[in-house]
Amino acid sequence: MSTTEQSTPGQAAGDERVAQIHEALNGVIDPEIHRPITELGMVDSVTIDEAGTAKVHVLVTIEGCPMRDRIERETAEATATVPGLARVEVSTSAMTEEQRTALTTRLRQGRRQIPFNQPGSLTRIFAISSGKGGVGKSTVTANLAAAMAADGLRVGVIDADIHGFSMPGMFGITEQPTKVSDLLMPPEAHGVAVMSIGMFVPEGQAVVWRGPKMHRAIEQFASDVFWGDLDVLLLDLPPGTGDVAISVAQLLPSAQMVVVTTPQQSASSVAERVGSLSTSTEQEIAGVIENMSGLTLPDGTVMDVFGTGGGDRVAATLADAVGHEVPVLGRVGLDPSLREGADQGVPLVVSAPDSPTAMALKGVARALVRKPRGLGGMKLPLSVA
Repeated sequence: MSTTEQSTPGQAAGDERVAQIHEALNGVIDPEIHRPITELGMVDSVTIDEAGTAKVHVLVTIEGCPMRDRIERETAEATATVPGLARVEVSTSAMTEEQRTALTTRLRQGRRQIPFNQPGSLTRIFAISSGKGGVGKSTVTANLAAAMAADGLRVGVIDADIHGFSMPGMFGITEQPTKVSDLLMPPEAHGVAVMSIGMFVPEGQAVVWRGPKMHRAIEQFASDVFWGDLDVLLLDLPPGTGDVAISVAQLLPSAQMVVVTTPQQSASSVAERVGSLSTSTEQEIAGVIENMSGLTLPDGTVMDVFGTGGGDRVAATLADAVGHEVPVLGRVGLDPSLREGADQGVPLVVSAPDSPTAMALKGVARALVRKPRGLGGMKLPLSVA
């Protein structure tokens, strides 16, 4: 799988154009792994014949690689930038199983692990939670992820709501992840890498799993998916304080909780119980998001459909429980276009980034990534003198 330089009869060994082609190919990035194809050992051979035709053979990860055409095109374009070539021909073939195993071993850095738990990991992890269903937690998660990606961050989303998965639909993702040996490449949409059990379940089929199997699914999403160097990982948790919330705390101890509520009293009182879970799991609470905080009418007035003050009540209660301030990160209005975007697979922050609701969501996203990083779950370089 190593990159090689070859010569043909009539081609001078060490032709500097071959080296220039390899250098140009450093700029071709694998669309799924997000690393140069030269670094991944995908450039199998480069030759230049007597007529000046450069022939580049590239190894793609699997036989039915969905990115084959793109890789071929970008390889040809990069090669063509080298002066002195008459033509460029690019061919591809699939890696052998041995080559795929070697690649995944390299990507895993030699062992199966949850990369976000390794010392030195700079990925910010936020577990988006709610006390009850119907408060818009998943829609908020999708829009926060898309907003962060639009700001130039590398973002991933784990759909941890195993029974009520919704992320594929909200991002308009219909394809399954590409499997390279035992490692999955997450599909991307709107700049966000997404992994969900919904990508493997036939339309209309329920996932009938109990706690241990759901725990294993979350573990595999964290360890058997190649996320690359993420700036932010968001987890869309199911409502409540059940098995998945506890599993996330165990598997990703540095995850900070973000509690989504609506203004109404019943929703906020339930949300308080979810936030109080952090005292048992020793997770930091990043803040509270009040969703559906008001409906703006055509005349400009705001109707408080679900009442007022829920976000403030939750934040104050959680602050008492944890012993420090818990901020209200933002208030997101009740907006039909937010629901429409979720149904169409295009988050509102992408389709209408300047709308008041999108601006509120982008404000929450920026507040989260600006929040100082806590020390929970981090190993400090301390020694005893």
